Amino acid sequence: MNAQMKGNLFDGSSNFPQSGKAGISNKFGLLNKVQAGVNIHFTTGHEKDLDMIASAGFKFIRMDFVWQTIERTKGTYIWADYDELTANLHKRGLRAIYILDYSNSLYEGPVDSKDPITGEEQKGTASPQHPESLAAFASWATAAAEHFKDSNIIWEIWNEPNISFWKPKPDVEQYIDLAMATCRAVKSVVPKSVIIGPGTSQIPFPFIESFLVSGVLKYLDAVSIHPYRDYSMSPETAVKDYQKLRELIAHYTPIGRERIPIISSEWGYSSATGGLSTKTQAAYLIRMQLVNLSDEIPISIWYDWKNDGDDPANFEHNCGTVSSDLKPKPAYTAIQKMNEQLEGFTFLRRIEQESENDYVLLFINDQGTYKMSAWTVDKAHTIVIDKIISKAAKSTVVDWKGDILQLKIDQDLMVLDLNDLPQYITLQSGL
Repeated sequence: MNAQMKGNLFDGSSNFPQSGKAGISNKFGLLNKVQAGVNIHFTTGHEKDLDMIASAGFKFIRMDFVWQTIERTKGTYIWADYDELTANLHKRGLRAIYILDYSNSLYEGPVDSKDPITGEEQKGTASPQHPESLAAFASWATAAAEHFKDSNIIWEIWNEPNISFWKPKPDVEQYIDLAMATCRAVKSVVPKSVIIGPGTSQIPFPFIESFLVSGVLKYLDAVSIHPYRDYSMSPETAVKDYQKLRELIAHYTPIGRERIPIISSEWGYSSATGGLSTKTQAAYLIRMQLVNLSDEIPISIWYDWKNDGDDPANFEHNCGTVSSDLKPKPAYTAIQKMNEQLEGFTFLRRIEQESENDYVLLFINDQGTYKMSAWTVDKAHTIVIDKIISKAAKSTVVDWKGDILQLKIDQDLMVLDLNDLPQYITLQSGL
């Protein structure tokens, strides 16, 4: 056996740890269970898309809730498209994160700005920054929270205000004014509404700290960020950023408020030319979900549900889990199998390995069955799990596609061949 390292399933005893937080819920669902979601770009129709999203085991969608399309006459709101989408989500057991965005030409004038994706100059409407538009945005958001108060919506205030989605250019003080006005208005009318923000592009600490200094954590239910990073930086690299962000949140959380979580409300990697292979994209999708789960991120939204087009060199055309015509990519297969394997399982802890680049996560279900998910950030290699296998034949190993692998036992030790794609090991009774 050419093993590079070995880890122990035990905490210094001959028994597995207890199930911990299994079954405990909060505003964002069950703690310590995988809750994956995807961004979509539609409201009406697209029922096949929604069927496939549900079939893959996603629990959430995130979608723009566009002010301009809802309030076309001052003070009049047309909810029909979002009523249809919300009803279609509920039929499939999906929960919505609706993004309260963008501006409205009824209240703000035209400005020149840069396209947030291409960087090209474009015409747009200034973001809310005057008393009338701030009040109108807050009134519209409050009306939405009232209208959908029985629909279990999570409301996110704006999308990536730290880049050019805020027009004509990012302005943290303007965004703070909008967020505070919206939070106060919504919470005063619908106190149980769930509000998150700021939904920043990446994790810009100066912008976020300025936002938190404002006192907004009196109202927010979670801090949302988009932990995008360079292709060379795998999902695991976000953990240090989360720790720093958690410290900021704790510092500015008002006395008496419970701990405020972090939501990863958008994050993905493209398989465009010069990006990742579709197989590595699949690996990063699963690892993003699992790493976030192990670091107490209750919801992780992948960008994007499907490719926005067919240009192999275009970033936006290659972010999806499926192609533009809904053909599954490896990412779709991988997320579907992960959700199947971990359905009903609660995360317990990460099993320490000799290398910090090897990940072995331990789960349990209500029947007392244990499961591990394991992968490595390094090149493929073998590890050993320090556990006597008394009924090894009853345990199973499957790969990211759901294919059964041979369970290797050497001198009563479990041997795992790790690679960049997580595998799942079910430990049956008798262990």
